[in-house]
Amino acid sequence: MTEKKEYRGSIHQQQKDLMLAWYEQLDRAANFGDPPTVSMMISGNCVELLEGFGAVPIYPEVNALQLAIRHQSLDAILAAEELGYAADNCAYVKADIGCILKGITPTGGKLPTPTLILCNFVGCNTYLKWFEHLAKLQNAPLYVIDVPFMRGDEPSRSDVEYVVKQLHETVNKLEQLTGRKFDRDCFRQAIECSRRSEELWSQIKHLARRSPSPFDAYFDAITLMGPLYVYRAKPEGVQFFEAALAELQAKSDAGGGVYEKEQFRLVMEGPPPYPYFRTFRDMFSKWQACAVASTYSTVGGLWEFGFRHDPDSPFESVALHMIAQNVTNRNYLQRYEQIRRYVEEWKADGVIIHFVKSCRLFSAGQGDMRDYFTKQLGVPTLYIESDLEDPRYFAEAQIRNRIDAFFEALEHSKASASVHV
Repeated sequence: MTEKKEYRGSIHQQQKDLMLAWYEQLDRAANFGDPPTVSMMISGNCVELLEGFGAVPIYPEVNALQLAIRHQSLDAILAAEELGYAADNCAYVKADIGCILKGITPTGGKLPTPTLILCNFVGCNTYLKWFEHLAKLQNAPLYVIDVPFMRGDEPSRSDVEYVVKQLHETVNKLEQLTGRKFDRDCFRQAIECSRRSEELWSQIKHLARRSPSPFDAYFDAITLMGPLYVYRAKPEGVQFFEAALAELQAKSDAGGGVYEKEQFRLVMEGPPPYPYFRTFRDMFSKWQACAVASTYSTVGGLWEFGFRHDPDSPFESVALHMIAQNVTNRNYLQRYEQIRRYVEEWKADGVIIHFVKSCRLFSAGQGDMRDYFTKQLGVPTLYIESDLEDPRYFAEAQIRNRIDAFFEALEHSKASASVHV
């Protein structure tokens, strides 16, 4: 076993620069009232629509995770609990509410009062109450896009038309609030940028099918996910993913992997424990275990399976993305199928399920998921518990022991299999 050799290329610095520039835009909006800003969710968002107004997205989830990874989340969580939020409420919500109450931001700059709080309701009913509370706390207008849940394999035509109608209503709302006319050409250009970013991101994720994988599709993918959400519909996003693909492609072509020798290939289910992100990663790097696919990296979109935004049908493709092309709006059988494909097509040795105590959306049903993969498919699966935001729920020694035991068993199983070949 060797220590972690974490990937650090030029794209890591580019990501930091892009995210810092985003926060600087938000700080400028807070101080000068321009550009317009829209609070929205990561899952199935319609960020392309904002480009028609020159508006900048605010992602409360990104702010919350940035606080957690900087070890700043607990004070904000405690402030929300003092206000009356329960211990089992979503920790993202509590961190976001608490940081507004206490004036905490990831970079120390200001966050603006949103021009519009746009709840693109996808999959989780917590979003509704979260954004209702934000609207009241920030004295900002709220608009809810009601996105139908995926009840079958494909969304119905009426479901798509239902969301498209609401997107047009959102345009009207933003025209009233910003005093700007919706620029359809900028909107179509944004759709084209998204299409290109999604294609590049998909190619990057497919590089992990190689052995060794040139990057970790869970821990390293999180570095790439920030620009994916903030800049997907912008030329800067396209340029970033072009550079990322070129860098990782060159690394892979040279035979480079995350470790000197890739010992285990994993599929990861669920978000990471951000307050202990590095500690958690080290528990896997100790065993030279690389995540080759993850469900968390598809919260914003399932582009590795073929979907792309379409400039010829801009509103319809945004609606399709919101309904069908993000993991949080899909049923459990579809989530099972997604992970099964990863295991088979990305040639994984096992599945890690990270149960997040404060996130019912991701965690409900994961016990059944574990049983499905272990008992019905015979895939080695480890189930561990902590939280994505609240540091009080991370039991380091217990989690480390369970991970070590899992890899010891997996190592023994692989050694026995090679003897019998």
